[in-house]
Amino acid sequence: MREFSTPLTIEVPATGNLTDDVVRNAAEAPDAVVFSRPAPDGSGWADVTAATFLAEVRGVAKGLVAAGIEAGDRVALISKTRYEWTLLDYAIWFAGAVTVPVYETSSEEQVAWILHDSGARAVVAETSAHVARVSAVRRDLEDLVHVWSITDNAVDVLTRLGGDVTDAELEARRTAATPLDLATLIYTSGTTGRPKGCMLTHGNFMFELGVAVDELERLFEAEGASTLLFLPLAHVFARIIQVGAVKSRTRLGHSADITHLLDDLQVFRPTFILAVPRVFEKVFNTASQKAAADGRGAIFDKAAETAIAYSRGLDRGRPSLAVKARHAVFSRLVYAKLRAALGGECTHAVSGGAPLGERLGHFYRGIGLTVLEGYGLTETTAALTVNLPDAAKIGTVGRPLPGTAVRVADDGELLFRGGQVFAGYWRNEAATAESLERDGWFHTGDVGEVDDEGFVRITGRKKEILVTAGGKNVAPAVLEDRLRAHPLVDQCIVVGDGQPFIGALVTLDPESLAAWAQTHGKTGGVEALVDDPDLQAEIEAGVEEANKAVSKAESIRKFRVLTEEWTEEGGQLTPSLKLKRNVVMRQLRAKVDALYS
Repeated sequence: MREFSTPLTIEVPATGNLTDDVVRNAAEAPDAVVFSRPAPDGSGWADVTAATFLAEVRGVAKGLVAAGIEAGDRVALISKTRYEWTLLDYAIWFAGAVTVPVYETSSEEQVAWILHDSGARAVVAETSAHVARVSAVRRDLEDLVHVWSITDNAVDVLTRLGGDVTDAELEARRTAATPLDLATLIYTSGTTGRPKGCMLTHGNFMFELGVAVDELERLFEAEGASTLLFLPLAHVFARIIQVGAVKSRTRLGHSADITHLLDDLQVFRPTFILAVPRVFEKVFNTASQKAAADGRGAIFDKAAETAIAYSRGLDRGRPSLAVKARHAVFSRLVYAKLRAALGGECTHAVSGGAPLGERLGHFYRGIGLTVLEGYGLTETTAALTVNLPDAAKIGTVGRPLPGTAVRVADDGELLFRGGQVFAGYWRNEAATAESLERDGWFHTGDVGEVDDEGFVRITGRKKEILVTAGGKNVAPAVLEDRLRAHPLVDQCIVVGDGQPFIGALVTLDPESLAAWAQTHGKTGGVEALVDDPDLQAEIEAGVEEANKAVSKAESIRKFRVLTEEWTEEGGQLTPSLKLKRNVVMRQLRAKVDALYS
């Protein structure tokens, strides 16, 4: 059994709660710009000062108190990522209540389960469509009393409602919560079974962001630091960036419409961003396809290889003179345009939710955007480990954060202990006992290894290990991550449990496919091209590249390209774009069997 721990480097508060950051910001720097939000007339971004944000939060919180929301009550929040999400989150905490985030894409059945299981007393939903989903299941929700809509002026309605609540009454409610009190119930999107409510306390967030903001000082404390959130705030990954930005007075913006993201980045000009690996893959693949369509495919490929070689050279101490010379040329011709697409000021990105892949990590660092890959779960208030600007090892998820310990069990499972580990699952003692030991060690379900310097590498999911008919153990994530890096591949699943060899089902990226078809003089959509020999050869090359990461016994021997897409709406992906393996296997059992017939 291998164990590694990092000593705590800061003093974590033993009193107070997350609302203290908002009050402190307004007292110490009332005119500091802490948010930028879309201007009402659509003319750009309007700044929000620390004093204004505190006033708005207090106004909404008073409305919640006036509506009868008591300390400890659960208030659900169903909305895309937007300024009001953050405003309402802090207002719920000011009222002493508990936020229950619900993904805005959730179905009626999912909404019903979360609202019922959490015992939510109120819901703030974004649109009439979200309200309709709540209304459709409301007769079975005995605890639910209020439903407000953001687009139907929920903020103004609540502010007016709380007009008679005194400052003293609100302050007593705000200051009652301690680090031990529940701050939020986040329901795991889950790749299997019904979502479980993870109980995260104010103390969990205070520990997590206390050490993370300190360790990532170059991101949060840099002059003019800013970030644009576009991931769902219902996900713990985006949520800790929100709390960290408020804590450090980092200017924060929200972008809910992914189709306008590039335009928003151009205007907002963030200094760092966060995203899941699929976003970084899409940015790279889109740039590659666009270059190919413009007849500059060879130049882009050479630029990409140079960026990767330059980054690898940094790991060895210094790149060669030849690589440095090529890098200087491509920095003007290619890399500057890629950085400009992110607004021109972005120097760092934080990646989590799934493995990024070593090649992409080196590519982005080579073009001047250092991607800091980390690792964590909802149950651990997001980050347990993270690569730091001055202590990074590409291909790993970094070292444990200060005050955090990692242990590799005899079967390879990673166990963690630290102040960010959750209090347990809501009303589910059996599940809590299964994952959380009495002495605080949390079983992640992930398999990995820790090197001599403490850097952690994730190698797969414990329950997803495939065992072939020949008895070979295969971690599908390694192959899937590399295969998804191919420009034409959208999603894939590696199969072969109990079978004589490993196989794969592959779906295509519609945008990349269209660009590829135009470049190669092909016509028709996915159905017309799926069996095209040139397309099959492209995917074959992607499979061969993926197979380089494993032994021959673990390699993909046979694959099939599918015409359908796997989406969150279709149930095959979680909101953080992770594959729901059990759903895909159930839906496509016949096609998996056909690989071996």
